[in-house]
Amino acid sequence: MKLNTLKPAEGSVKSKKRIGRGQGSGKGGTSTRGHKGAKSRSGYKTKKGFEGGQMPLQRRVPKYGFTSPNRIEYKAINLDALEVLIAKTKAKAVDMQLLVDNGLAGKNDIVKILGNGEFKSKVEVTAHAFSASASKAIEAAGGKAIQL
Repeated sequence: MKLNTLKPAEGSVKSKKRIGRGQGSGKGGTSTRGHKGAKSRSGYKTKKGFEGGQMPLQRRVPKYGFTSPNRIEYKAINLDALEVLIAKTKAKAVDMQLLVDNGLAGKNDIVKILGNGEFKSKVEVTAHAFSASASKAIEAAGGKAIQL
């Protein structure tokens, strides 16, 4: 096999339609656009969601609900995930850097520790927020829940 002998597979390459190059081509005149109307003219485009004059879906469906501009999006981490992390890294304290390094949180995440699962390690846990059950479980195990 040589580079100068390479060519595409048989039938895989088609020549493009030459539109608007005279009547003899069969694609002259209207250039496959049909007669009249906005679609036949240059520069035509529809609005996003346009349904041919029918009332579009986003206007037919009623508005409802509310999105608070002050909502804080927490990255939730359960106690059982922390327990696995402590067992894996043999850490004496869990802080944001440890969570980021092990892929449990992103560097810009706001972390909340939730109380799902068993927690038996006597460690200091540092995070932005704790649920009541999580902080109770950490302190019952002999550790500290330190809020940033």
